Amino acid sequence: MQTIIGVFAMAEILFLLSFLLILPVTLLCMAFWIWMLVDCALNEPSEGNDKLVWIIIILFANFIGALIYFLARRPQRKAKYGK
Repeated sequence: MQTIIGVFAMAEILFLLSFLLILPVTLLCMAFWIWMLVDCALNEPSEGNDKLVWIIIILFANFIGALIYFLARRPQRKAKYGK
């Protein structure tokens, strides 16, 4: 009986630790995603369909789309338009 209680206690501790590690990472990813979405909506020039395409990519690809925008498009935009 003691070993069963010990196993459940250990599983509960591991679940709590994993939750405490995953929650901040998830919140940071969500904040980054929102930041890139707002940055694209406010600062991306409205020439052609670039703004719309990037917003759709960021919306549907979530964190990966925001990361692609941050690494690929944002530096180009800052160099070309200064914002």
